[in-house]
Amino acid sequence: MARIGLVSGQDFTPENLGLLEREMFKPIPKLALAKMGAHLKRQPKTNGWLYFTEGVGNWGTDYLTRGMGNLLGPGWNRPQDAIYPLGQEDGNGHHYDGAKHNYVMRFEKGELPPAKGFWSLTMYDPDLFFVPNEIDRYELSQRNDLVAGADGSIEVYLQSEKPSKDKQANWLPAPKGKFTLVMRLYDPEIAAPSILDKTWIPPAVYRQK
Repeated sequence: MARIGLVSGQDFTPENLGLLEREMFKPIPKLALAKMGAHLKRQPKTNGWLYFTEGVGNWGTDYLTRGMGNLLGPGWNRPQDAIYPLGQEDGNGHHYDGAKHNYVMRFEKGELPPAKGFWSLTMYDPDLFFVPNEIDRYELSQRNDLVAGADGSIEVYLQSEKPSKDKQANWLPAPKGKFTLVMRLYDPEIAAPSILDKTWIPPAVYRQK
């Protein structure tokens, strides 16, 4: 890399290279993006959620994963500080579509996200902007008065149309189209149940029948 002018602490000036070298380098950024995108697609999902419990924040010389992380968004916390499960598909591998389906996410009794800071579940459109809705609600978290069922479980309803009155406290409005979910666990618990050691995993989201 030093031979072509990629030196730590110095600007890269391709004008100093020969014409042939400059032409050869032109497709490299697109190829690099494609490689990072392919690396992202190879990452395993858990219940439809993509998240990382090791290797991020402390990248070391894993430049491919560092680049993939910056493709998702610049600046990453260590997993011990915060984990951000990304949900673009339901538990059956189908992409979310609020125009066609209603969805439910069920937390069994005592199995809300284990975080010492706070947790949240946020709704985004495909461009990762908030979804305008009639109740101005963009996330659900432990700050909401979520209503538990008779068995102690909590079901979160992800849909565009307002549900029945008994479900509205647990409703996260979705757009009438594609959407993405992001869960956040700040200062996740270390002792089990913990997302760090996979003794707790985000529950899958399913279409309502």
